[in-house]
Order: sequence, then C-alpha cells, then structure tokens
Amino acid sequence: MSDTIPPEFLDLFKKRAFAHFATLMADGTPQITPVWVDYDGEFVLINSKVGRTKNANVSERPMVAVEISDPDNPYRYLMIRGRVEEVVTVTDTAHIDALSLRYLGLATYPWSNPGDVRQIFKIRPEKVVAQVVVADPNNPLGH
Repeated sequence: MSDTIPPEFLDLFKKRAFAHFATLMADGTPQITPVWVDYDGEFVLINSKVGRTKNANVSERPMVAVEISDPDNPYRYLMIRGRVEEVVTVTDTAHIDALSLRYLGLATYPWSNPGDVRQIFKIRPEKVVAQVVVADPNNPLGH
C-alpha cells in the first residue's frame, strides 16, 4: 500500500523545513531525531552517516515515521508513516551537499570527515496526513 503526498505540500521539500524522524529501538521504544529531508517524487529521503542509532534501527526495524513542520506556519505540517524500502550507501557527496545548500546555504556539507560513509533511507509513504490548522485570532492556541 502506498499513499501520496498532496501537491500543495511538496513545497516543504524545497524549503528549509526540518523533519523529525522516528525509528524503533530494539526494545520497542521510539527514537526520534531532527533531520534534513528530501523527496524524489516517489520516496521520502533521509541522509545519515553510518554508525548512528537511526541507521541500526532502520536496518532491523524498517517501519518509520517522519513529521515535517512548515517553518513559515507551524500549524501546517506533514506526517508520513512508512517503510524504508531501500538503504543506499552513497559513494559521493552530491545528495548531502544539495541538502547542505538548502539547509545551511553552503554548497559543501561542512561536517564531513575522511572515511565517513553515508546512507540514504528511501521511505515509501504508506500513510500521509497533511494538516493546516487555522487558528482563531481571538484564541490562537485553540484552547
């Protein structure tokens, strides 16, 4: 089963919108990490250095969730649950450099170290929730 990301929310993958990436630890507890996020039209993409907790979690338990909040309107967000269908070990820096340009304004990812190995998690959206909450100006928190 697959779900689609509404076209009116694709802009979140073009701007400096941070995502929160949830994986499952071996004991079943959630682990969540702020990440840079990308989308190739089919898969949500997360780029991570080998050796991080999320890499180990994904290799054993591929069901994940991603939440992306619009930096221009925190009441607008995208929540995606799915499965990591493929983990691609990358041999070049093109993807992380493109993310660095979007998120940092730097053409080259500044935190690379010699010997670093990076992987891209390809997540197929299985459940997508696209939400915009219209706040009442007299009660902006909705309480």
